[in-house]
Amino acid sequence: MISVEIGMHSPRVVHFSEENNEEGLRNLLDLVKKLRDKAIIKVAAYQQRVSSYYNKRVNPRPLKGGDLILRNAAIADPTGTRGKLAPNWEGLYKVKRVLRSRTFILKTLGARRFLRLGMPST
Repeated sequence: MISVEIGMHSPRVVHFSEENNEEGLRNLLDLVKKLRDKAIIKVAAYQQRVSSYYNKRVNPRPLKGGDLILRNAAIADPTGTRGKLAPNWEGLYKVKRVLRSRTFILKTLGARRFLRLGMPST
């Protein structure tokens, strides 16, 4: 305490009561929960707006047989043994056949055949 506060107590010290303090703390805890819920709702709304803004400009183009694509190397090696400096995309592949949406049979340009490749949905 400052020497002035020793002789004259501040209004905070004069009007302090244990019961009011406990009640005020409980009210603040309830308020924090409400504020956290409001913040979660605002973040979700913001993410939805950003997603719709981005998706407005995306032009989806379904792949069909004969298209040339690159394969995601992380999907080809799910164990993660590639290392951090490895390329993210590999090869140049031709879509041999579309089994269903986002699942293809790929063929390298050297005529070596691959098993099905399932792309993760985003």
